[in-house]
Amino acid sequence: MTVIEILPELDIGGVERHVIDLANELTARGHEVTVISAGGKMQSQLSERVRHIDMPVHKKNPFTIWACSRKIAELARMDKVQLIHAHSRVPAWIARWAAKGAGVPYVVTAHVVFGNKSPWIYAPYRDAARVICVSNAVREGMKDCFYANTQVVLNGLDEPKVRWNKKNLEGPVKFLFVGRLSPVKGLHDALRAMPEDMEWTMDVLGDGPMREELETITKERGFTERVKFHGYSDKADDFMARSSCLLFPSYTEGMPLTLARAVQIGIPVIASDIPPVSEMAGTSDNLLPAGDIPAWREAIADFIKTRLAKVTIPLSSVPTLAKMVDADEQIYGEVTGKFAEGVK
Repeated sequence: MTVIEILPELDIGGVERHVIDLANELTARGHEVTVISAGGKMQSQLSERVRHIDMPVHKKNPFTIWACSRKIAELARMDKVQLIHAHSRVPAWIARWAAKGAGVPYVVTAHVVFGNKSPWIYAPYRDAARVICVSNAVREGMKDCFYANTQVVLNGLDEPKVRWNKKNLEGPVKFLFVGRLSPVKGLHDALRAMPEDMEWTMDVLGDGPMREELETITKERGFTERVKFHGYSDKADDFMARSSCLLFPSYTEGMPLTLARAVQIGIPVIASDIPPVSEMAGTSDNLLPAGDIPAWREAIADFIKTRLAKVTIPLSSVPTLAKMVDADEQIYGEVTGKFAEGVK
């Protein structure tokens, strides 16, 4: 099958990780995959067999959206593309017009519950042959914006090459944060909750618009010798395997890939009580209210004292990458009338 995957950028984030893994696995199965994005730090992680085309599909300008859709429609006709798959809202609009121009179906993956629920924004989702939701929390959160063309396919991950070891609990606690440095990720709350009179360090992997503010909070609290900002890193698995505890203070997520990876690797976690996390855990027990700094301070101090994680998330809550791609292949086959039993 010949497929185009469209996402805004390949910089840093769960959508980027999802599309890279999906495209690489589809290509490994013999499909022809073209990824269209504005590029970014993670682009090098695409398989050499995946074609990447740089295009400003991240811009919200209507004229740019229309121009990109025309280019992609022409590309789809020329390459005999059978399906267009969009990730995020602007790519969804582009896919809608490109698919119409090329005479092919399109699907959209909803990766998060969007704050803006104006009905007109989601016309491309309602018109899509299928909307793939990465969790039940996303489908439930967007039920008033999408039609009945939704299907939940949980994000899957490949098998990690490293595992966490209990020896990481010896000595000073090494906390870890992995994610985009933006308000919804909640790192500012975690930094304000860190105890001053206990022994610990923290590694921060990621970059984003809040980095300067977060570094200021770190300095104001006297933590510059304890907290290290590494920027973007492709060594997150290694950090998880060597750290004591992952902090996951997010306000909102779709299906949290960082947390899912932590579950696979086995590192203890302290996490927010938000729908996709409680969905993974099967309960809200021992999860913390997002933004509740006193509750986070108490949980962090308790972990430093006891070295015990109260949150238990079963490994079974994280599908394999193969299972996820099997489900996407099935959807691709259904909407094109060509079931993906091998290469089409």
